[in-house]
Amino acid sequence: MKRFIYAIALFLIFSVCAKAQRQTDASKKLSLAAYVISTLYVDDVNEDKLTEDAIRAMLEQLDPHSTYLDPQEVKDMSASLDGNFDGVGIQFTMTNDTLYVIQTVAGGPSEKVGILAGDRIVEINDTVVAGVKMSTKDIMTRLRGKRGTKVDVTVLRKDVPDPIPFRITRDKIPVYSIDASYMVDKHTGYIRLSRFSATSVQEFVEAMLKLRRAGMKNLILDLQGNGGGYLNTAVKIADLLLADDNALIVYTEGRRSPRTEEKTSSKHLFPDGKLVVLVDEGSASASEIVSGAIQDWDRGVIVGRRTFGKGLVQRPVPLPDGSMIRLTTARYYTPSGRSIQKPYTKGEAKAYNEDLINRYNHGELSNADSIHFPDSLKFYTLKNKRVVYGGGGIMPDYFIPIDTARYTDYHRDIAAKGLINQEVTSYIDRNRKELNANYKNVDKFIATFEVDEKMLQDLKSLAEKEKIKYNEEEFQKSLPLIKAQLKALIARDLFDMSAYFKIMNQYNDSYQKALELIGMQEAYEQLLKGK
Repeated sequence: MKRFIYAIALFLIFSVCAKAQRQTDASKKLSLAAYVISTLYVDDVNEDKLTEDAIRAMLEQLDPHSTYLDPQEVKDMSASLDGNFDGVGIQFTMTNDTLYVIQTVAGGPSEKVGILAGDRIVEINDTVVAGVKMSTKDIMTRLRGKRGTKVDVTVLRKDVPDPIPFRITRDKIPVYSIDASYMVDKHTGYIRLSRFSATSVQEFVEAMLKLRRAGMKNLILDLQGNGGGYLNTAVKIADLLLADDNALIVYTEGRRSPRTEEKTSSKHLFPDGKLVVLVDEGSASASEIVSGAIQDWDRGVIVGRRTFGKGLVQRPVPLPDGSMIRLTTARYYTPSGRSIQKPYTKGEAKAYNEDLINRYNHGELSNADSIHFPDSLKFYTLKNKRVVYGGGGIMPDYFIPIDTARYTDYHRDIAAKGLINQEVTSYIDRNRKELNANYKNVDKFIATFEVDEKMLQDLKSLAEKEKIKYNEEEFQKSLPLIKAQLKALIARDLFDMSAYFKIMNQYNDSYQKALELIGMQEAYEQLLKGK
């Protein structure tokens, strides 16, 4: 069966690719095998499923990043990276099996018809969606649809006795890649970029200009957890941050892909001023291109932990039914010549996917001294000639160990059950009027709001109902984190994601070190000199 699967996969790839030109003996054999099975096999054959299984099995024998996407997965990926999708424009959470509106998109379809934060959507097109354990994916499918089409929803609103019907006309909904952008102090700006999408460059430029108007002279660029995105977006953002014209940003090269170089233009938005880039084990691909270029050109300081190590270039190969093969055709290299891709064994995806667990178990995430590089992986930056290392991922200039002190089993259990979010939703629902009246702006909220004992007791009660065993020692150990998360989530729902990160970054060691380095000229310069 495996031989058949691989054979079918090869046949399909050959038939789809425009450059699978001549019929070799192997391709004739594959074509005949596919024909024989489809026409002579004893039972009916589900050719669509067989085809998909064949392609997936074939790609599994290659590198970990060559993948097959079915038509729906292609649409989902496009919505995330294209920067928009068609829908109704709400941010929601599921609380007690009910869709609870956190926020409406400003100027979006739901806001236009009068849906408010705190509303509960109980019906969509006459289908009950509350109390029926409908999945979030199913609800999103019902709310999304082609631009210009209509969807009827029924809403329950606090202090309104009867359900309220709304008819919403779907429209393009933006998917922003910048989670947060704000001034930390008089001269330091902060931008958190969650992905490199089609709209990221425009978002980034707008955020930078706004921060510069506010007095920004130094920048913290947060790429923690940023799994990547479009190569050209990464190149353009790196171009905005580097200082020199015609400087190499990244190059790609493969067995049948000649070396292709991406270089800077003369459009440098932030060519000087202190720059600190935050990375961690979740920063991958496009994030590594940007941080690698900044490090190689000694433009800024990289703070955090070694990045993921995803340096393979995937070429999309669209298939006739809307599905797609993303086939690895080349590798990324930083300007100094470092390969970003970490080692892997072909066909061993499971071991590759467990790499982060192994890094944690071996102490890499908690101790920089646990990583040892051979001399063959030693490279030098292009201006200051300091030592940097290849072999997979970008090593930070300043290592920050992962914070395990506040993350106890009790915290993990209540977070995994969504109880912190549930308590926030309930709290805002009970106190929305008072919160809106007392906190007209985010700065006042951050300065004066305190998580009270009742909120904590309510959270414990929710945990008890979920049969999570209370542990006083673990609760006290995680208490600062729990309070911060409760406060930050309330701020997010009342204001925006920037408010959330303003609070949570107070507990982010990499962020705090970035601020410290920006305030210490000598320490910052010493890191750029490799000392």
